[in-house]
Amino acid sequence: MKKFALIVAGGSGTRINSDIPKQFIEIAGLPLVMHTIHNFAKFDPKIEFILVLPESQISNWHLLCKKHHFSIKPKIAFGGVTRFYSVKNGLKLIDDESIVFIHDAVRPLVSDNTIQNCLDCATTTGNSLPVIPVTDSVRIVDGGNNHPADRSKIYLVQTPQTFQTTLIKKAYRATPVDNFTDDASVLESMGVTINLVEGNRENIKITTPADLIIAEAFLKRN
Repeated sequence: MKKFALIVAGGSGTRINSDIPKQFIEIAGLPLVMHTIHNFAKFDPKIEFILVLPESQISNWHLLCKKHHFSIKPKIAFGGVTRFYSVKNGLKLIDDESIVFIHDAVRPLVSDNTIQNCLDCATTTGNSLPVIPVTDSVRIVDGGNNHPADRSKIYLVQTPQTFQTTLIKKAYRATPVDNFTDDASVLESMGVTINLVEGNRENIKITTPADLIIAEAFLKRN
């Protein structure tokens, strides 16, 4: 079955205190998004790539490709006003009857094992969602009160959220709302059960300056 990696790169540098969109911040010799793409290309050189970018950033992407002699040439889809519409635009460029990994551009540390776990599960069941268990104690704030939660029932969601393409395209066409924060929730809104698989703890989403330091340490080590 044909495989696609849909890399969503619509972020800004606001929370990371950067004038550069965070997917283009360079660490360990490359922009974050290029490290991310390399991970999937290393896993399977035959994967085809769709990169979703704000229209204003496409020329910058081409300049970075030239600067870093980046040989992987993804198809480009325009980012939407929300992540929902960005993914929906990217899905239009992907064949039916295939597998799609939908992945955050700023998760440059996804492992081969996580990608394989997602692929195996989605191939047999239609979808997969990588998660890791919470290790800290957790409290829930409810109005002016707070109370402890059972952390054994709480998991942190990662990407690549992985789907048989026909299913996820149908879900994105069918839903009347656009306030989803992840793709599994879009499919779940159709009554489909979401299948959890094991992610990898270092597969963090780069959001803060501290995340950059952590990611650079891992990338240099690897």
